Amino acid sequence: MNILMLAPEPFFEPRGTPISIYFRLTALSRLGHRVDLLTYPIGRSPVLPGLKIIRPPNVFGIRRVKIGPSLAKIPLDALLLGRAIARLSARGYDLLFSHEEAAFFGTALALLWGKPHIYDMHSSLPQQLRNFEFTRSAVLIALFERLERFVLKHSRAVIVICADLMKRVSQLGYAEKAVLVENFLDFPAAETPASEVERKKRELAPAGEKIVLYAGNFEPYQGIPLLLEAAGKLGTSAVFVLVGGRGPALARMRELASSLGIAGRTIFIEPVPPESLPLYISLADVLVSPRLSGTNTPLKIYSFLKSGKPLVATNLWTHTQVLSSRLAVLAEPNPESLAEAIRFALENEEAQKRARAAKEWADREYTVSRYLEKMSRVLDLAFRDPGKRSPG
Repeated sequence: MNILMLAPEPFFEPRGTPISIYFRLTALSRLGHRVDLLTYPIGRSPVLPGLKIIRPPNVFGIRRVKIGPSLAKIPLDALLLGRAIARLSARGYDLLFSHEEAAFFGTALALLWGKPHIYDMHSSLPQQLRNFEFTRSAVLIALFERLERFVLKHSRAVIVICADLMKRVSQLGYAEKAVLVENFLDFPAAETPASEVERKKRELAPAGEKIVLYAGNFEPYQGIPLLLEAAGKLGTSAVFVLVGGRGPALARMRELASSLGIAGRTIFIEPVPPESLPLYISLADVLVSPRLSGTNTPLKIYSFLKSGKPLVATNLWTHTQVLSSRLAVLAEPNPESLAEAIRFALENEEAQKRARAAKEWADREYTVSRYLEKMSRVLDLAFRDPGKRSPG
């Protein structure tokens, strides 16, 4: 079928929602569908069978869009809306598929053109306004809540990425439309010669120290200061490698590491392509997710579970909707508890046993075939109304 997908994101960039969008596109391509992806004029353009990327001109000169709600998205979303109307007027599409806030106008356009609509709910947007402290306006939050209900009511199918979002959709009365599609696909790992692997290992741990790895952005909700404070409470037997920071946030964390006296055993690496991350995971002895807030499951958790490496995570719902003490080492969100959990993961055989159990479970549950089955179910829901049959 021919699908018009609306993605209000810098695509492609190696961060949460754009990675999720790439996985959706990969699945739709494998299922034989054609997608016109309408997205921001920012990011690189991956090549997939059946995919055409359409970008409006960057008339506002915006070069970067931060994670979470941002004023920069308003003019960019206006450009997407105008281009979406033009595409719908000139092309025959079977389906509209909207991500994040593009669903606000994507749903309306689908109604106007009489097309089924799929809402990819990467987060609850009213909750995002609160979590990112974008606004304290009760009026604006209430408006977003009404818009969210409008989208859920008029979408034929809703993709949710974690149990927390499934719970919210169910509470609002639309559980029958929702399909849980976790972001567990992986990018193909870049082939790395053994000599390069060994060189990188010596670079990160020249004295043979064990490696504790964090991978992800440095937004406040990720808990990087907590991780550094925990590192300061451990001995010198491990180095901490943090991949993914950039700009002022990275500079602040370098300063914090220096003030804590751990600069010599803390290595900061700016964002790497997704296909390069498996190299760092393979070199790690312990993987860590110190997230402090939010309710979505971190995308990295799925790759970490498949790695067979001990995983340390904060004992919060953002993690425990997937993790348990059978699969990971859970820590309370304070430096002392996190430090003790990392020490346990580095030294105790029980942590290795949990890592093996996690890998066995993830390899069974998080397969490509299961992902494709879930996406097929989403498409079936979109065309389930009487008289609406899914095109080939």
